[in-house]
Amino acid sequence: MLFENNYFEDLRKKEFSRLDAENQVYLDFTGGNLYPESLIHQHSEILLKNVMGNPHSTNPTSQKSSVWAENTRKKVLEFFNAEDYFCIFTQNASHALKIVGESYPFSENSYFLMLSDNHNSVNGIREFCQNKNGEFSYFPINFTDLRIDEKELKKVLKSKNSFKDKLFAIPAQSNVSGVKHDLKWIQIAQQNGWDVLLDAAAFVPTNILDLKLYQPDFVSVSFYKMFGFPTGIGCLFVRKDKFEKLKKPWFAGGTVKMVSVKEPKFFLANNHERFEDGTLDYLNIPAVKLGLEFLEDVEMEKISQRIADLRKYVYQKLSVLKHGNGKSLVHLFGPENHQNVGGTLIITFYNKNGEKYLFEEIEKEANLKNISIRSGCFCNPGIDEINNEISEEELARYYQNSNNVNFSEMVDFLGKMRGATRVSFGIATVKQDIDYFVEFVSQFVDR
Repeated sequence: MLFENNYFEDLRKKEFSRLDAENQVYLDFTGGNLYPESLIHQHSEILLKNVMGNPHSTNPTSQKSSVWAENTRKKVLEFFNAEDYFCIFTQNASHALKIVGESYPFSENSYFLMLSDNHNSVNGIREFCQNKNGEFSYFPINFTDLRIDEKELKKVLKSKNSFKDKLFAIPAQSNVSGVKHDLKWIQIAQQNGWDVLLDAAAFVPTNILDLKLYQPDFVSVSFYKMFGFPTGIGCLFVRKDKFEKLKKPWFAGGTVKMVSVKEPKFFLANNHERFEDGTLDYLNIPAVKLGLEFLEDVEMEKISQRIADLRKYVYQKLSVLKHGNGKSLVHLFGPENHQNVGGTLIITFYNKNGEKYLFEEIEKEANLKNISIRSGCFCNPGIDEINNEISEEELARYYQNSNNVNFSEMVDFLGKMRGATRVSFGIATVKQDIDYFVEFVSQFVDR
């Protein structure tokens, strides 16, 4: 059923033929998506046929850049059904998250709650909180399925009523396990007085995010994760009724209505420009509109279903691989029922004696086969600590006894593995990629 309709196979030939021309098996779509050829051609036409200058002026070339930028901004808001939001262009999703971190009114009367499954760009916000004497904590996820304990999270969300400013950060989809955390938590948290920061970077490449249906206060997005090009442009959505809650700690070119030198006063812009420091990437921003139109042509529902089917297919192929002595070749983390999970698999390899392979060894051998996968902790230490069953006490002892931390030293000290192997699927993935990868994995049987 999965491969009976050749739509995505034909799309591969049309838009991603370079993969086959170079004999590349690309399984790192969570790391970065691949751009369709048509997007590059269309964007090149715009650059070749238009003269565009720095937008911060009324001259003809500046006006042309401004028109392209605002048309793209309008398209972004339309794509995400986000009329109630400001769309702030950023360098990437991490930059979007940093804006929230440095501008949120953290104080001794604030609380920052994160999932253990957050990306480091969210984890880093705790430093802004801590530096302003705010409190923070992590809510754990279950070891078995890497999901949330719903009863316990509801208790925590209801228990912080004494704090004035409360920020809850949640990933729409884990960048490691692919688990889609239920977006109902946005409203539940808000009903209990929390502001909600939604990290949507891993979610939006293959899922519809309707910001009319779900209304987090702040949302981070990265466009190259969605359609591969351009890199270096992301977006922060800020709900208009929460815009003034973010207190920008400085000003820069393009962010002010008025500023003086002799009298040190300044007045910030009252819209998205307040947080768009300096000059926009005005030559690449038009490609964002083209990328979104490409996804609309393919249809997000179709992409989402394809990714779900691919994950199930790969999971079934890998889960039956065993050594001659009956021991499993791999351990696959996360949900087994394939419900509400994206196209990502986290894998640990075992030799015939039941000992773990170093993930570096797996990636090294994959490289020789022209297979692009990703290894390590994936900028998400919390989920890695859960997967490898590393306790708070063990981590505390390690950091107390180590001045010059490094990965190998930590593994030796703990006597436990850190990291794993991640494969992720996307719009250009076809059956031959998966079968080739499964064949690669099979070569470890009885080793």
